[in-house]
Amino acid sequence: MRKSLYLLLLFAASCKQKEFNADLLVKNAVVYTVDNHFSVAGAFVVNGGKIVAVGRADSLENIYKAREVVDALGKAVYPGFIDDHSHFYEYGLSLQEVNLVDIKSWNGILDSVNVFARRNSEGWIIGRGWDQNTWKVKQFPNKARLDSLFPVRPVLLTRIDGHAAIANQAALNIAGIKPGQNVTGGEIETVKGKLTGILVDNAVGIVERKIPEPTEQVTQAALLEAQHNCFADGLTTVSDCGLPYTMVNTIAQLQHKGALKMRLYVMLADRKENYDYLFKRGVFKTPGLDVRSFKVYADGALGSRGACLLQPYNDQKNWKGFLLSSQKHFEEVAKKVAEKGFQLCTHAIGDSANRVVLKIYAGVLKGKNDRRWRIEHAQIVSPEDIHYFGDYSIIPSVQPTHATSDMRWAGARLGAKRLKTAYAYKQLLDQNGWMPLGTDFPVENINPIYTFYAAVERKDLKGYPKGGFQPENAISSVEALKGMTIWAAKANFEEKEKGSIEPGKYADFVILDKDIMKIKGSELPQVKVLRTYVNGEKVYEKK
Repeated sequence: MRKSLYLLLLFAASCKQKEFNADLLVKNAVVYTVDNHFSVAGAFVVNGGKIVAVGRADSLENIYKAREVVDALGKAVYPGFIDDHSHFYEYGLSLQEVNLVDIKSWNGILDSVNVFARRNSEGWIIGRGWDQNTWKVKQFPNKARLDSLFPVRPVLLTRIDGHAAIANQAALNIAGIKPGQNVTGGEIETVKGKLTGILVDNAVGIVERKIPEPTEQVTQAALLEAQHNCFADGLTTVSDCGLPYTMVNTIAQLQHKGALKMRLYVMLADRKENYDYLFKRGVFKTPGLDVRSFKVYADGALGSRGACLLQPYNDQKNWKGFLLSSQKHFEEVAKKVAEKGFQLCTHAIGDSANRVVLKIYAGVLKGKNDRRWRIEHAQIVSPEDIHYFGDYSIIPSVQPTHATSDMRWAGARLGAKRLKTAYAYKQLLDQNGWMPLGTDFPVENINPIYTFYAAVERKDLKGYPKGGFQPENAISSVEALKGMTIWAAKANFEEKEKGSIEPGKYADFVILDKDIMKIKGSELPQVKVLRTYVNGEKVYEKK
């Protein structure tokens, strides 16, 4: 009797176990797995935050009984999108400051700052997003009207690319900036011996360092607001480029509490204390946070004429831009990062900056390798230097929307000949056969669908130009999707845990309302995210 009862209980337990042996089943979907064969499936199963099976719904339903079933109703499902170059925390902070993006005049900028100042009556006025290249008069503004509006309260308004800013006199006074002052790797603009308020590259930092640090409450709000907007656009991992080591613990704690679910690949900024921290500690790796690399700036941006060029700017004949640090500094950083076995990621826009960095990398890397050192942006590369990427396994980490944002004015900066070999993403992709994609948000919109569209169509959101900007450097839809998923994961040494929908990988995925692999042209930017999942948990649903 006792033995019979035991067998009965064992049978009941096994039935109960069989009843629910998975957390989630996604079916009736067009699943782009982005595996080695770029296969398409109809369903997949999730358990314990990871994908356990991929295949046909009828077959999977015979094996797995899931607690939750998602009927995708024929919609396309993709691996969670990865933005391989962003400023996630900075973007979050910008959401709490004056938003100056897409304002088409200096007067409009001043109006927005005034409105913000009335609503926020204390402290510094910080804003970001102005771009003089979109104004009728395409010149840097002057601080005179800022001074009259805010004679006492300090103001710092950063350009869209983050490489130039305008400060009022109150802010300049706090920073101790004087006419005629020189800055290595930067410029303090004066006209007829008077400060205009315009600061370029390293000069911006002189003022920024005087701004009080955000409170813990502001920092957390910034990270969580940034996360919300990213999930709404289908992003499940972002690379945050250039953080201080002090942010590592802040991020890790928020993730441990379950508040911050966004996965982050963090590059530490080029500062001694950051090198000391990571060299002593070693790689910091959790399921949600990966810290193993450093972000270095070789030069500034093309829009603010801070990009370092081999020949003078086409629209400023006596100016080539500049490196932000000495070549010796870049050489020393490359050697010590290589010795310690970490990844080096260097911002390089101009052809001169790219040449300097590529040659330094080549000298350290020696030949083909798997260190995955990166050039961030690689916007203007001299044709004779492109081979360095393939010869030394250097990764070009590019942002397709930069090409479509810059194309209307980049020719004025570079001239027709140099422009022809700028934003050459197809040529760069061909060097190693793979290439990660990102946005550089908040410089560009965070939406990865815009990245996809710009990469394959080479057009802006208005459909300009008709045939695409230098269409010979468009990449295919398959290449673009890989660049936003598996190749982005690979650039971060994470291709074995994310970037595709395969057994054993994190259940990070996104469901879209239209299939971006099957539609073209103006339909692409209209595609919306229906749901976003991280670890098999729904973190966003379109209402």
